[in-house]
Amino acid sequence: MKAEFHSETAAWLTQAGLAGESENAIVDGFCERCVAAGLPVGRAHVFIDTLHPVHEGRLFRWGHGPNETALQEYGRTVPVPDSTPEDALAAERWRNSPFYRMLQTGDSLLRRRVPPEGETEFAALAEVRGYGMTDYLAIINRFAAEGVVGEMDCVYSSWATRHADGFSDIHIDALQRLTPYFALAIKSVSLQRMTGTLMQTYLGRDAGQRVLGGRIVRGVADRIDAAIWFSDLRGFTRITDTAPEQVIPLLNDYADVIVSAIHEHGGDVLKLIGDGTLAIFKTDGRERSCNSALAAAIAARQGVNELNVRRAERGLPVTDMYLGLHVGEVFYGNIGSTERLDFTVVGPAVNEASRVAAMCRSADQPMLVSAAFAEVGSIHKRLVSVGRYALRGVGRPQELFTLDAERNA
Repeated sequence: MKAEFHSETAAWLTQAGLAGESENAIVDGFCERCVAAGLPVGRAHVFIDTLHPVHEGRLFRWGHGPNETALQEYGRTVPVPDSTPEDALAAERWRNSPFYRMLQTGDSLLRRRVPPEGETEFAALAEVRGYGMTDYLAIINRFAAEGVVGEMDCVYSSWATRHADGFSDIHIDALQRLTPYFALAIKSVSLQRMTGTLMQTYLGRDAGQRVLGGRIVRGVADRIDAAIWFSDLRGFTRITDTAPEQVIPLLNDYADVIVSAIHEHGGDVLKLIGDGTLAIFKTDGRERSCNSALAAAIAARQGVNELNVRRAERGLPVTDMYLGLHVGEVFYGNIGSTERLDFTVVGPAVNEASRVAAMCRSADQPMLVSAAFAEVGSIHKRLVSVGRYALRGVGRPQELFTLDAERNA
């Protein structure tokens, strides 16, 4: 290898991390540079944990087989309430891995010549043997305590070669000298990705993007026109009183259905308040926003009905969704104290949407739509009036509507 290889590769890794190249691009570029310099890498795996509501981390592959993907998100390796059989398999594989052994011993480097078939100290060795590899290195680049974020405390990497003599001492030394730069680049990009995921998970997709884009000053808000969704669950208080152990699983089941329907039709969920959901639909036109909200409402109702069948078959408590839809101008932005901000919507239209939703019980309807919403475009053709109602805090009674079952069959 040329003397300049280390300095040039370290500089490239630094620039790739600063530029925000994807993890796969960094892995590919690094491996290709190693091979071009004479370091005989034939296969590489890179793991980094993350903060994600579903996935524990991400695996990046180079030199992978035709039935493998360059990127794989892996599940939990420790038990959680929503663990799946796939998670259990992943946990078992993890406990039998070279990296798990290294965490127990405190080692940062593990080398094994790939053994003949039948010797299975680690499943990873049998795997690389199937691809014709002869030598295997596992490296852990740990973060200092101040640099740990959740379970993201290191970068795991494995390197294998087909070279008949395996890795030489020079090759191993080169990898050990360069993987700290490599790990730093991977960490930098992964942190950026993780921040975006957390913002969208806890603030909503659009609100998260706005905050990441710099909309973090208190009192900065946009006046926007939006269709407003306000829903909650019927009989939720009764369920919490009679079956408190069912509350969290029940909320998760129904939130999955409702939030998925909103997202699939272009809406943004801004708040989950107990059993309540506040969302907005904002597009380039009021009619399109309202049609999207109505489509999401129909999808959510169908999803809730199907969920109720599944839960009833398992003997679990079931409920229904009360939904109010309204449309109007709202203020959308940062509201709160200097120490705790919320990116949300406020204004009379938001209050009116919640009042419409609250009337579902009195009107004995699972969904109610305001007069302003019904008047948009041709939406009124799909609705039927349920009469005029006085809404608390709203100046005068207004006509409310619900879906016409015959026209929406």
